[in-house]
Amino acid sequence: MSDFIERWSPNFDERSLPVSMIVLHYTGMKTGAEALDRLADPEAKVSAHYVVSEDGQITHMVPEEKRAWHAGKSHWRGVSDINSASVGIEIVNPGHEFGYVPFPDPQVASVVRLVHMIKDRHSITRGNVVGHSDIAPTRKQDPGELFPWEELARRRLALPRPTKKLTDPLWTDAGFLLALERFGYDVTDGFAATVAFQRRFRPELIDGTIDGECRAILLALLLPQPEGG
Repeated sequence: MSDFIERWSPNFDERSLPVSMIVLHYTGMKTGAEALDRLADPEAKVSAHYVVSEDGQITHMVPEEKRAWHAGKSHWRGVSDINSASVGIEIVNPGHEFGYVPFPDPQVASVVRLVHMIKDRHSITRGNVVGHSDIAPTRKQDPGELFPWEELARRRLALPRPTKKLTDPLWTDAGFLLALERFGYDVTDGFAATVAFQRRFRPELIDGTIDGECRAILLALLLPQPEGG
């Protein structure tokens, strides 16, 4: 992979919080060129710190010390000004609207490298490496169920999906949502929050139904053990 390309966006302002999160997005546009143009357009009022193309090329658009405008209305683990607290990475992919496709290996390798660098630089915990859908479940689906989170998890760059010794705690639906809120999600819309959780941790079945497998996965994620982080 070649070094970063610089294409600076005017769409940023000053942070009011230290960096404690990384948010992964997909661009959701027909081409990477269109996405870069939009993120650099002052009229669009959106931006990200980095954009990763399908071939692995990384474009640096906003300095990390500045507040890029990528998260929108969002919430995670008590923080509502996610833009101030995060570094935003846009991954070129047409998304659900324009023909969602798997992420190519060179692109994933660059995302892994980039997350590793940012995470180390700011001492970000694995649980704060999240998708746009995690922080804005009523609005967003990205980076989506095809994003290979396991590639990050294997390198301890994101939480793994728990798979061992899973036990259903038999919570009520209300109990599950309380636990999901404790984990970090905004559960104002319980169905949307459940869908976002499934998209991230049980992507083979995204139906918004709180079942035993969802309860068991969430319990494992909340326990202080290596398997769930």
